[in-house]
Amino acid sequence: MPSTAPPGILEPFLAAADSAASSRSDVDAETARALMAEAAGMLHDGLVLDHLDDHDLPQVVAALAADLTAVDPGAAVRARAAGVADDDPALHDPDGVRGTYLVTVQVLGL
Repeated sequence: MPSTAPPGILEPFLAAADSAASSRSDVDAETARALMAEAAGMLHDGLVLDHLDDHDLPQVVAALAADLTAVDPGAAVRARAAGVADDDPALHDPDGVRGTYLVTVQVLGL
C-alpha cells in the first residue's frame, strides 16, 4: 500500500533511505525506501506529527529521517529525545518535540 504521508514528510524519509543505501553496503535501496515510506505513513496516519507547528515540523521530520536510518534507530531517536533542551531556542515547542520523538519510538515499535 502506498504511503499516505504528504510530500513534506515522505520526501525527507525517502531521501534518507537513498542516502543510507548509497553509503552502506548492507542496506538494500528498495527495501529501505519501502520501510521509510511505511514509517512516514504510520507517523502521519497516527497523527504523531500533527501538533507540531510549521517551524518545528520540518526539523523533527529531518531528524527522524536521519535517526530512522541509523544502525540502531530506537537508540538514535531516544538519544535525540533526551537531547532536547527545555529552553532550546531553535524550537517553538521543545516539550512537544521531545514527546514526538518518544511517541515515534512507541508507534514504530523501536
